[in-house]
Amino acid sequence: MDYPGNLFVVAAPSGTGKSTLVKALLELDSRLLVSISHTTRPPRGQEQNGREYWFISPADFQAKVEHGDFFEWAEVHGNLYGTSRLAIEERIKGGEDVVLEIDWQGALQIKKIFPNAILIFILPPSYEELLQRLNRRGEDTQDVIDVRMTNARTEVGQARHFDFVVVNALFESALFDLKTIVHAQRLKYSAQRRNKSSVFKALNLL
Repeated sequence: MDYPGNLFVVAAPSGTGKSTLVKALLELDSRLLVSISHTTRPPRGQEQNGREYWFISPADFQAKVEHGDFFEWAEVHGNLYGTSRLAIEERIKGGEDVVLEIDWQGALQIKKIFPNAILIFILPPSYEELLQRLNRRGEDTQDVIDVRMTNARTEVGQARHFDFVVVNALFESALFDLKTIVHAQRLKYSAQRRNKSSVFKALNLL
C-alpha cells in the first residue's frame, strides 16, 4: 500500500509527554492531521468526546472489533483502544500526512498492515523522572501509578522495534527531534517522487 500520504505512529509509556509533544507538533505543522482513537476508558480532566478520543462503551467497542472497523486495537491498563481503519486510509490515500498517538502494541500491528508507516517511540530520560511526572500529573491513584511504572519497563523494551527514538528530557529538544523526523520523511526519494511528480517528470525521473 504505497499511499501518497505519510502515517506517523507515536508511542510511549504513560507520563512520558507523548500527548503534549504531539499536540505541539500539530500546532507547528499545518500539514499534519491527527487521527482520533476510540477508547472505553472514561474522559480525564477537560477531555471531550471527539477531540482527544471517541469515548464508547465496551459493548460498542466489541461490535466495532467484530465488524473489522479498527486498523488496530489493544488493551492498555485495563481499557480498550482502537483506530478507525476507514479514517486512516481515506486520509493517506488523499495524500494527507496523519499522526497517530497509540500504544506500542497498536503501533506494531499497524507496521504489519502498513509497512510504510513511520514508528516513533518517545522515551523518558529515566524511570525516576517518569515516576515524578506521573505524580506531578495528579490524575491517578498510587495503585494506578504503580501499575503504569511496572508496565513502563515492558513498554520501554519495545523501543528497539521502532524506526526512530526521541528522548523527552527537555521538551523543546524533543519537539525539535520530532519535527526533524517528520520533515526528513517528506524529503525521502519515494515521498518526493510522489509529491513533486511534475519536477521528476521534467527531469525524466518518472
